[in-house]
Amino acid sequence: MSKGRIGVVGSNMIDLVTYTDRMPAPGETIEAPDFLLGFGGKGANQAIAAARLGSAVTVVTCVGDDMFGQQQIRNFKDNGIDSSHVHVIANTSSGVAPIFVEPSGENSILIIKGANAALSPDHVDEAAPALAQCDAILMQLEVPLEVNYHTIAWAAGRGITTILNPAPASTELDVKKLAGLSFFCPNETELATLTGMPTKTDEDIIKAARHLIGQGIGQVVVTLGGRGARLVTADEVEEIAPVKVTPVDTTGAGDAFIGSFAHFLASGMDAKAALRQAARYAACSITRRGTQSSYLTAEEFAAL
Repeated sequence: MSKGRIGVVGSNMIDLVTYTDRMPAPGETIEAPDFLLGFGGKGANQAIAAARLGSAVTVVTCVGDDMFGQQQIRNFKDNGIDSSHVHVIANTSSGVAPIFVEPSGENSILIIKGANAALSPDHVDEAAPALAQCDAILMQLEVPLEVNYHTIAWAAGRGITTILNPAPASTELDVKKLAGLSFFCPNETELATLTGMPTKTDEDIIKAARHLIGQGIGQVVVTLGGRGARLVTADEVEEIAPVKVTPVDTTGAGDAFIGSFAHFLASGMDAKAALRQAARYAACSITRRGTQSSYLTAEEFAAL
């Protein structure tokens, strides 16, 4: 399989992960059994997943002028990612994400964007020579929406595959400005939020997805948790079966799915095959604790 090139225009966070037996009630203080400090943010997570699998990855992102920002840059370099388009924003904190994980593996997350809010279309233009060499460009919604609109329009004009993971969902997202996007990858809740349409049944999901395709989006990948995923095009629907594992920590599983999907797609697989491999990769990630720390290398994935 050839080695693909992937650009990630998006976010980075420091994850502050608390493992708790239960969430405290309002006004209550309880003791939690464990804590983990790690690297996260949807953009950085997706970049790390693709890089661990062997893609050549370039990130366009912003960090604060604090110790977290320097650690993020070092983490990118340690994972073989081109960090020459990581911008340090003066007098600004890096993004952070307090995460609370319950015994079932389910998680609740807060995000503070910090320097991520400073990412701009100008940063994308500055990175244009590197992005022009990419087979696929990944985006998310933890940065200003204008950055995504600009990147999609720029890439569409050059025939570069684009993948948008609309998380966290924002009702401010203007679907009409996504025309030319190759793959739109929401979960069923995000799909409902962004279309204003029900997503309770497969028929609902297909109808909502095709509503987006009618707005100029190429294909829609809807992730359904334990029910796998659906690849919806204007003409067909492909079911991506779930991979059954015992969950330990589901944090970052969606990013593992998207980042690995981009890797397999950029490496030459068709969308259906890439999604099936991505489902396996994401399932492996939830059998380990942490976010990026749970992402397998190509060798580890092949061994499974």
